[in-house]
Amino acid sequence: MKRLAVLMAVCFVDLLGLMLVAPLMAFYALRLHAPEWMVGPLIASFAVAQLVSSPVWGKFSDRYGRRPAMIIGLGASAFAYLIFGFANTLWLLFASRIVQGLGGGTTGVAQAYVADTMAPAERAKALGWLSAATSAGVVIGPIMGSVAHRFGTEVPGVVAAVLVMINVYFAWKWLPESRVSHGHATSPSGRQVPPAEARSVGQALWEIVRHPATPAHRVIWIYVVGMLALNVVIGVLALYLKDTYAVTEDTIGYFFPIFGIVGVVMRLWLVGWFNERFGEVRTMQIGTVLLGLGLVLMPLPAAWVPGAPAMALFIVFLILVPVGTALLFPASTSLVSQRSAKHELGLVMGAQQTFRGIVSIVGPVGATLVFEGLGHGVPFLLAAAIVAVAGLLAFRERREAPVAATA
Repeated sequence: MKRLAVLMAVCFVDLLGLMLVAPLMAFYALRLHAPEWMVGPLIASFAVAQLVSSPVWGKFSDRYGRRPAMIIGLGASAFAYLIFGFANTLWLLFASRIVQGLGGGTTGVAQAYVADTMAPAERAKALGWLSAATSAGVVIGPIMGSVAHRFGTEVPGVVAAVLVMINVYFAWKWLPESRVSHGHATSPSGRQVPPAEARSVGQALWEIVRHPATPAHRVIWIYVVGMLALNVVIGVLALYLKDTYAVTEDTIGYFFPIFGIVGVVMRLWLVGWFNERFGEVRTMQIGTVLLGLGLVLMPLPAAWVPGAPAMALFIVFLILVPVGTALLFPASTSLVSQRSAKHELGLVMGAQQTFRGIVSIVGPVGATLVFEGLGHGVPFLLAAAIVAVAGLLAFRERREAPVAATA
């Protein structure tokens, strides 16, 4: 439990630094005379770098350890924030965003750390706490960034870099290594090789696509499809609120923290209870139902209930989205860890984060196109249909024994 507390602190500060500068990115780009259309690629460059680096970090952690992977990734993030703070050209902003993404590709490593140190029955609860720590960083970071900006344009980047460097020291001093050696694996030719060399990053990604029906891969696809739906919502939420409820730049900041606040509450208290009472498979199924229900209902108040009550109902339905994802994502990630060989935990979870990165790009881009071309409420219904696919897959799952450590 002490290890988990340290890891939660590390992940909290990591996301705190990220969200301290991320909301300012568009304003800094425009200040450097970037056209508005360039803001999208600038923001997406983080996800691109993260999806490329995630499986590489995972494989690195399988071979050399979770601790050095996380420390190096944090160090890269600190360097990126300094670039951001003092960037005086657009290409430097892109460089900072890309380096942030490369350093931020260690999410799967942190999840593998939890899988290394927690019993299978406790993993979903522990992963929920880890997500709660990151959600808290998402809530607090933007506020700190706005306050820091009042003291100068370079201050948010410097503050984020200092926080992350303190985090590096914290992790180096108090975060022990979790990975243990699991002997050797056998190559197709019969040669004995270290387990981390048994599969390359490309092979791991291709296996997930080529064999989606294997136990671990099935749950990865449930996770990815659910994440795609969430990113559809995130991509158009601000536009929908602006056009439907006349929300402005001064008030939009009150809506996005809903995801973080509800996520913290759910993951600290209710996720563990659900998993202990129902198990990961049933919890994952409940999560898809609540997520899909929220997405179907969100467009309805504007059409059926005029005036202020419509906004209140919209917020109620919006809350169902983070409630559903809080149940769906930790439970599915826990199942992936239980169904993967221990010597490949980092690789498999890094691969899962790569697919998450892909949908983090595809979801918002597709959602905005649908929003503009087909109607403001259509993206939410499209996201609900996507969740229905995840739900169909989830309700076909049955409880299975974990994969053996030497698999």
